[in-house]
Formats: sequence, structure tokens, C-alpha cells
Amino acid sequence: MRMGKSFWNLLTGPAGRALVALALMLVLGAVFNAQGAFFRIGTHRDALNYIAMYGVLACGMTLVIISGGIDLSVGSVVGLVAVLFSLMSIPWGWSPWLAIPASLAVGAACGAVCGGLIARLGIQPFIATLAMMVYARGLAKWTTGNTKIQTATPPPIFDAIDSHLFHGSLSTITVIFLACAALTGLVLARHRWGRELYAIGGNEEAARLSGVRVGWSKTLAYVASGLFSAVAGICYAAQAKQGDPEAGGGFELTAIAIVVIGGTSLMGGRGGMVLTLIGTLTIGYLIKILSINSVADPVRLMLTGAIIIAAVLAQKRRRA
Repeated sequence: MRMGKSFWNLLTGPAGRALVALALMLVLGAVFNAQGAFFRIGTHRDALNYIAMYGVLACGMTLVIISGGIDLSVGSVVGLVAVLFSLMSIPWGWSPWLAIPASLAVGAACGAVCGGLIARLGIQPFIATLAMMVYARGLAKWTTGNTKIQTATPPPIFDAIDSHLFHGSLSTITVIFLACAALTGLVLARHRWGRELYAIGGNEEAARLSGVRVGWSKTLAYVASGLFSAVAGICYAAQAKQGDPEAGGGFELTAIAIVVIGGTSLMGGRGGMVLTLIGTLTIGYLIKILSINSVADPVRLMLTGAIIIAAVLAQKRRRA
């Protein structure tokens, strides 16, 4: 009886619900297999390669949401970093050893501003990151004159980032995502800062009274989110072979969907990187299944929105 109850608790817990959602996606793919396309290895490889960039954003989003916040600026930061990295690499001719750190610094700075507004000035995360979303998008357009930065012969660093490994079975961007996920998981599981984020998300006032560095830890979460957004922006520029000021539009929706569907609570204090990995696969398969069945983008967006609502309702019932 006790074993059965433990299994039921596992099944109805965050990990269990995330795995059920992933299993449902696989069943859906098996039923709507587009004349066997779903059963090909290439389909699963492409699903992972496509969702990897969003997964990088979800790493930072996981840290922020566990702390009880939200980051709406990640998509715009992707666009800003994509155009700046393209400017540095194409017309300015900077070495990758300068362009990449400079691009990462821009993303971290955007996150630091958001974190400062939230932790030091007491502005709500929704408002602070919404303001950064608008500002970063405007800065990207102003910097480029609202035009794309591109060339007929992309620099070698673009091809290197957009390359494939292991005889084409795994993209470099996927490897970057897995490295980001491993680092995030290690921080949450082993580092003091990770434990502080859980404490802040669970009860910020109690965490403060317990000696947790609330302001510093929250600010660092947004810095990390901005840093991961910069990584995604570099990957986007390399993959698209250009810097587009409109890049990253709506990416924040997908990143939030990945984290929530994985089972990390929007209320903060609960979740983890393993859940986000499951959520990444779930969204990746959903998008791929809709793609091989020629389902239009508007329908994909509506389904993603509906799935987010279902995931939040499942969390609410669990808390009750």
C-alpha cells in the first residue's frame, strides 16, 4: 500500500506530470506520424536541434522563476545581441575572442539592470522586464537603422557555431544548450546560490530573516538570464547568418512555456533543471509534430497557450 501511494505521489508530482506530458507528445507523434516521418531518427534529431536555442533561454528562465520572478526581456535581448554580434563580426571585423565576450557582457548588463530595478528599487519583475523588453528592442533597431546586418560571405565563427558534430547527428548549438543545462542544474543542486534562490522563491521574507542575500541573489538570477539570452543571440546570428533587429520576437513565450510545462512552479520555490529538460523535449516534439503534419504557425501558438494554461491549472490543483 505504501509503495503504491509513493508511486501515485511521484506520478502526480511535478516530475510525473512533466513525464506524462512528454509521453503524450510521443503518443501524439506516433498517431499523427506523417506517413512514418515521426519514426525516423532525423525527425527526433531535428526536434532537439530546433528547440536547443529556446532551451538555452529556458535555463536562465528557470533560475528567475524559481526565485519567484519572471523575465519578459529575453527575446528582445536575443535580438539586441544578435545584431551587435553581427556588427562586431561582419562590418567591424572583430576577432571572435573579442566579439563573443563583448556580446555576453551586453546580455549580462541587460540582466543586471533588470535585477537592480527589481531587487534594489522594488519594481515588480513583470514591469521591470517589460520595460527592458521594449528598450532592448528599440536599441537593436536604433543601432542598425532598423536594417539587417548581413553579408554574402559569413565569417568563419558563424559557420563554426552553426556546424554539426558526430557525422551531422548533433548540432553545435545543441551541445551549447546541454552545457548550459548542466551548469544550471549543478548550480541549483550543489551551489549555495541555488539554495538561496529556492529559499527566496518559497518565502522571501523568511529567507531574508535567515540571512539569505536576497537582493544579490535575485539580481544574479537576472544577470544569468541575460547571459543565457546573449548565448542564444549569438547562436541565432550564427544560424541565420545575419543580425536581425526583429530576432527573438516571442521567444520569451516559448521559454516560459518550457519551464512551466516542465513543472517548475510560477509561484517560485519549486522546480529544477531536470524538469526544464523534460519541458524542452515536450515543446520540441510538439513543434516538430505540428511541423511534419503541416499545421500552421497560428495553430501552434494557440496550442502552446492552451498547454501553458493546462500546466498552471495542474500545479494549482496539486497545491490545493
